[in-house]
Amino acid sequence: MTNTTDTHSSEVREFTARSVGGGLALLLGLAGTVTGAGLLALAAAADATGAKATLIPLGFLLIIASIIAMTGLNTVAPGEARVVQLFGRYRGTVRADGLRWVNPLTSRQKISTRVRNHETAVLKVNDAYGNPIELAAVVVWRVSDTARAVFEVEDFTEFVETQTEAAVRHIAIEYPYDSHDEGGLSLRGNAEEITEKLAAELATRVEAAGVQIIESRFTHLAYAPEIASAMLQRQQAGAVVAARKQIVEGAVGMVELALTRLAEEEIVDLDPERKASMVSNLMVVLCGDRAAQPVINTGTLYQ
Repeated sequence: MTNTTDTHSSEVREFTARSVGGGLALLLGLAGTVTGAGLLALAAAADATGAKATLIPLGFLLIIASIIAMTGLNTVAPGEARVVQLFGRYRGTVRADGLRWVNPLTSRQKISTRVRNHETAVLKVNDAYGNPIELAAVVVWRVSDTARAVFEVEDFTEFVETQTEAAVRHIAIEYPYDSHDEGGLSLRGNAEEITEKLAAELATRVEAAGVQIIESRFTHLAYAPEIASAMLQRQQAGAVVAARKQIVEGAVGMVELALTRLAEEEIVDLDPERKASMVSNLMVVLCGDRAAQPVINTGTLYQ
């Protein structure tokens, strides 16, 4: 039975490959090639058969060895790396930029370590309340572990794209577009918190590929067209209710203040029935959505 420790220990991790500056290696290779050519020229000019038999093989060997040695030269640009393998075994990664020389028998795979963007297509999913919504996201990422990017997944670019779409879909079904509960998280109302959760989930999903998530955010978020008009009416109704609630709360405070001041200043003595009538009139005036029409009462309240 394989335990978790053995599984994790078998995973490949990036380390620095053995390499030297390529300038000296290039000079030595060129010098060997020139020397080999010189030996062949000497062999052609020599009259002795023994000298030719010695110089010709030596010149060819020196030229071939120099050419093979120079195949170990690599030009590494900033923002790139070379993953080095020797007979199928990972032998490290060259990240130092410039001309570098490694074992010529190794194979070197170029990997870009630059920052990349990936924007998903507009996805249509159901939110936590079952409402169809449309959303898209952009992810900023880069390769942080070249060994895992090459050996742990088949194609790390395709892997990131697939996992990004899966994470966006999962976040969308976990939270509603608009929360009906006080203090609940929603995709529209808590964009910062939701994007942080998206980034955390993405980092976990792409960790196997040696990828670092730098930033993620939603670029498109809307109700699906078939329910957009109904949801707009619901939002408008909610806004009207909220506004009315605020108006009523303000009107109650104003009426309470008016009654208190009348009582303190002893401007008029109101019995309970007159006070109720005054409260009713003030609430109508303050909460109405139309201008009040003044009415002159020439009689009394009881006539």
